[in-house]
Amino acid sequence: MPNNRFILRRPFPYVYRRTALYIIFINFVIFALGFLYPNLNEYVHYYGAMNPILVTKGHMYWQFITYMFVHQNVSHVFFNMLALLVFGLNLEKAIGSREFLLFYLVCGALSGFFSFLVYWFTGYYRVFLLGASGAVYAVLFAYAVFFPRSVIFIWGIVPVPAPVLVLIYALIELGSQFFGSGSNVAHMTHLFGFLAAWFYFVLRMGIHPIKIWKDTYRR
Repeated sequence: MPNNRFILRRPFPYVYRRTALYIIFINFVIFALGFLYPNLNEYVHYYGAMNPILVTKGHMYWQFITYMFVHQNVSHVFFNMLALLVFGLNLEKAIGSREFLLFYLVCGALSGFFSFLVYWFTGYYRVFLLGASGAVYAVLFAYAVFFPRSVIFIWGIVPVPAPVLVLIYALIELGSQFFGSGSNVAHMTHLFGFLAAWFYFVLRMGIHPIKIWKDTYRR
């Protein structure tokens, strides 16, 4: 009988193909087509964004993946893809393109699934979840794990270590989720991106992020 744990952690052969750039390209193409053709945009949002009713009653389970490639406006897609460009390429170089693609899709899908559960059990049936933010936040989390001594300059001025930036973002999203005035931003999905990345590291890679960060700054 095969060892399931061994299969779960079986590594891919290392290849680097700049998969993050392809993901960015696909996102921009989908957004551009929707921008140029409004009727197509309505179709893409209806079938591509994640809606609890369409998932459960319409059996549109693909929405757990496709919602990551649908965006609301220019700033939404631009800043998500900018973050993916900055952090994603470096992460992809570290873990390889195949692992990166699996990580991106699994964490994005889990972020959507966790959000779906919350929407369903709290009665938010009409919401349409869209955007790559959950997967991008997972990438940011992973970047902080693989490059714990990396320093990011906020507004190009304030230096912040990558793990501290993750903590700051987590606190901001928690505050916005529970004490915000209400907006179309899915703060909960961002937090689930961090959570999905955590599960991925522990289950798939056998890495404990907190231990990595403690060991790094203990030296």
